[in-house]
Amino acid sequence: MSQSILELYPEETREAADLLKRAVPHMVRNDIPPTPMHYALWYTYSRGSEPDLNRRLEKIVKDFDVFPPEAAARLFREFVIRGELESARKGQQQVIDLVDDIESDVTQTVSGSQNYQQSLNAGLIALQETTVDDLPSVLNDLQQSTQEMQVQQEKFLHKLRGAQSEIQHLRSQLERAHAAATLDSLTNIFNRHAFTRLLEQALEGDRQGLALIILDIDHFKQFNDQYGHPLGDRVLQHVGQLLREMLPSRGVAARYGGEEFCVILRDCFEPSAAHAFAEQMRQKIQALRVKVRSTDKLLDTITASFGLALASADDTFDSLLTRADDALYQAKRNGRNQIHPSLPEKALSA
Repeated sequence: MSQSILELYPEETREAADLLKRAVPHMVRNDIPPTPMHYALWYTYSRGSEPDLNRRLEKIVKDFDVFPPEAAARLFREFVIRGELESARKGQQQVIDLVDDIESDVTQTVSGSQNYQQSLNAGLIALQETTVDDLPSVLNDLQQSTQEMQVQQEKFLHKLRGAQSEIQHLRSQLERAHAAATLDSLTNIFNRHAFTRLLEQALEGDRQGLALIILDIDHFKQFNDQYGHPLGDRVLQHVGQLLREMLPSRGVAARYGGEEFCVILRDCFEPSAAHAFAEQMRQKIQALRVKVRSTDKLLDTITASFGLALASADDTFDSLLTRADDALYQAKRNGRNQIHPSLPEKALSA
């Protein structure tokens, strides 16, 4: 039976933070890009629970100057999310088997109904004759056909109720697998992989009013160093909750990595519309009050910087992301806790 992600990684927050601290030097030493996928691989490496993964990672960093993305994706599927993929495949096969069973039962019920109808017709014809030589036999045949039909219908209804229960169970399995594949486990908003797919889809459609906002928690590394990763995780969770609460109906929010978040907005035909959302978010983050449990001290120094860009007619995924990211770093260079726009000459307008 496959294991879920939570079962594969049962560590408490402090233990997980220690493992991650051991994973980062491996990544730095081997020049591994700091992506969520790589963090997961080297976290698992630090645990030592997958000797085969450790051997393969060590061989890859020995054989390649740059860690191949396709190798990382393959190892991630094989060692990190394998349980969820197996669960999804198993669920898919169960659905196929379930539909086949229902189809067979429906076929039998239809066939039984046709036989029952034929028996009724034969009985009616016999009863309409002037003389019925064997009335008890005709009535007995009708009674037997009726009983057989009732039994068959009861069996079908029983299987149908069982199928409904199984469908609900499969739906829950698929929902868990989907959440593991698309949601960031800490903040419960989309993860980087899902964000990439959603922004690519948005750029394939009507780009008018499409805006991208990137926000980054200011001085987050120093915050973690001073107060610890558990408190830093709580800050990230608060930001994720704010994004979920504030997003318009067509908006998308994702944790892009670490303390960086991305927001895709629609209907922002003027820069002021995207700026208004970012400003409201900036104020909400600045108003956060996180308590240090060991001292009951309330922290009021949490701020974020924002970069925003409106989609242009010739934007690609990389160009739009780069423009928003450049605007974010300009906001940081200007003093942080502020919003900086990127406004190309070809920005779309209504």
